[in-house]
Amino acid sequence: MSHNAEIIAVGSEMLTSQRLDTNSLYIADQLNGLGVEVCRKLVIGDDCALVAEAVQDAMRHADIVILSGGLGPTEDDLTREAVARALGRPLQMRHDLVEAIEERFRRRQRKMAENNKRQAYVIEGGEVLPNPNGTAVGQWIEENGHVVILLPGPPGELKPMFTRECMPRLAQRLPAQVIRTRLYRVTGMTESDLDHLIAPVYSKFTNPATTILASPFDIHVHLRARCSTEQEAERLLAEVGDPVVELLGDRIFSRNGDSLEAVTGAELRKAGATVAVAESCTGGMLAERITAVPASSDYFVGGFLVYNNSMKESLLGIDHALIERHTAVSPEAAQAMAEQARARAGATYGVSTTGEAGPESSTGVPVGIVYIGFAGPGGSEVRKLNLPGDRTRIRMFATQAALDLLRRNIGK
Repeated sequence: MSHNAEIIAVGSEMLTSQRLDTNSLYIADQLNGLGVEVCRKLVIGDDCALVAEAVQDAMRHADIVILSGGLGPTEDDLTREAVARALGRPLQMRHDLVEAIEERFRRRQRKMAENNKRQAYVIEGGEVLPNPNGTAVGQWIEENGHVVILLPGPPGELKPMFTRECMPRLAQRLPAQVIRTRLYRVTGMTESDLDHLIAPVYSKFTNPATTILASPFDIHVHLRARCSTEQEAERLLAEVGDPVVELLGDRIFSRNGDSLEAVTGAELRKAGATVAVAESCTGGMLAERITAVPASSDYFVGGFLVYNNSMKESLLGIDHALIERHTAVSPEAAQAMAEQARARAGATYGVSTTGEAGPESSTGVPVGIVYIGFAGPGGSEVRKLNLPGDRTRIRMFATQAALDLLRRNIGK
């Protein structure tokens, strides 16, 4: 039997741009380790009726409901009241908890405010989860086969409480189950083309579940198997994943989540090779991505930022006649830039970018046309791109194509 969970973050501050709900990421990771799937996450402001309604709704489709936040001493800390309303149970004052809170204040030579007593209310039938790092205790409540867990909001209190108090209880309650995943990062194709290619494989299965996500630079293919044993999960992942890998081929550049620049850098280091860049339309963005990887000085020699024709001629030595004949946005210019970057920097490889990023064309070449040049010991290559989108998107995808062209040619 599989088990699902829902996480509800409580607090109006979580609905502003100043605060992020990082607790749910931690909780989801811990639950996944027990084979529990998080089916929904909610963020709700300080509204007792809304929180109570959310808890009742969550219990209709999740075995485990976890609330974070709203356990403080102030009037807007209403998670206890909301859950009590949702379960139809009264709140009970625990005098031992009042004494514990008072003692905590005494140790700090402070007087406890009267409103701190609110933190000593426990939902009838609930089990107290101790909080050595704060005054807000957690609560564990069982209701008709469901578990409702109340946790404090501060991560420094929530994480140790969940690890120490909740994980052992959940592990004892849940059947043996594991979740295993595979992640493939893909470049060089659109999301729709990728799905059309691999859907005949993954659509036959509900377990593993397959998710395809487009990121700013590439596409992520997630496979997620939930089984009673690790061996069974890995078998299912292989049954779906191996054919997917065969279909996608070298368009998969990472299987562990690493970025394209990190993967390319690792391949350069492994080959004992170096690279230099010559950038026009990307204006240094390619070099920035390469050098964002720690220790990139092992393989990155440097670059030439040649944004106008005179700089292409003076810094790289591009023939003026070549530019006059073909323009700076041309396969000939891209090839010459890559070759000269390689030669002048003394690098194993040279990579170049030249194109029209918009919003208007300066050469008569349509906006979105970009040429990526590559030069190496085995010769030169140029790739033409016709990129959609605004200036930022065109430049970003040009750097992705340049890194991918370099990756595919390392060692050739």
